[in-house]
Amino acid sequence: MTTAPPTPPDTDAVAFVAALRRLKAWSGLSYRQLERRATEAGHTLPYSTAATMLGRDRLPREELVAAFVAACGVRADEAEAWLDARVAIACGPPAETPPVPRNSRLRPRRRTLAMAAALATALLGGVTAAGTFTDDVEVEQTRTSLHMPRS
Repeated sequence: MTTAPPTPPDTDAVAFVAALRRLKAWSGLSYRQLERRATEAGHTLPYSTAATMLGRDRLPREELVAAFVAACGVRADEAEAWLDARVAIACGPPAETPPVPRNSRLRPRRRTLAMAAALATALLGGVTAAGTFTDDVEVEQTRTSLHMPRS
């Protein structure tokens, strides 16, 4: 390991996993050796998981990347770059918001108010149908008693 380790790309998952493969080749370690070194560094990295991770083109979980990079012998500051690149790929590029025309700023507010009014109407209609806001005339007229009449 006289040369510097490969650097992580932050473009996409395929390039990131390809760089992890180059990192394994740079380390010169087998999957079993990587498992042992990860354990020594305080991580869990089964050799079969490492092999599966490098055999796919999907972005691996963050804890796997941390364990793999540590097992390969990457220093802490360089390992942080790998984790940062993984987060950048997972989160994706920042979304561009389209410009909002001046006259359309009121539309979301009107839509929200209309939704609130519809919800209030539905709730009040349900309460009225349940008899909560009706007169107690019916209750007064029944005059039922819970006591049994005396004979």
